[in-house]
Amino acid sequence: MQIKDLIPWARKGDAPAGKTGDNPVATLQRDMNDAVEKFWNRFGQGLNGFDWPWGGNEARSDVVETKNAIEVSIELPGMDMQDIEVNVSDDMLTIKGEKKVERQEEKKGYYLSERSYGAIYRTIPLPPGVDGEKAEASFRNGVLTIKLPQTPEAQAKVRRIEVKHA
Repeated sequence: MQIKDLIPWARKGDAPAGKTGDNPVATLQRDMNDAVEKFWNRFGQGLNGFDWPWGGNEARSDVVETKNAIEVSIELPGMDMQDIEVNVSDDMLTIKGEKKVERQEEKKGYYLSERSYGAIYRTIPLPPGVDGEKAEASFRNGVLTIKLPQTPEAQAKVRRIEVKHA
């Protein structure tokens, strides 16, 4: 017996697993995709159909280093300022929030009641030299912006390196 005798798609005259002519890896991928899709459909929604306020279960964010600070921006549409909690400790920034929206509409011939809930819990590692005591946060048009100034020591450690042509 040879190793190729153990691989079903390597035998002469045998059709590979799945549809005739299918690549076995493609068949496996299709089966895995079907299994994941069936799992999500058990919740009554498609894979991308959850009603999270930010389209997935994670808020979109940007982390930018400016000349003297680290700025973090996070999209939190539909949330109110009082629903957001921001904490900084040592080298970690933590953002928690929860969206609760209820809408009821009653007109002649029908009654509509919709509820939308979503929660966010996000931790972002911070580089050394961030002064958490002087951090500031603002919330405008569904975007949370946190400015974390860098300590003078951290700013002094930045040294520009000239790139030379080799």
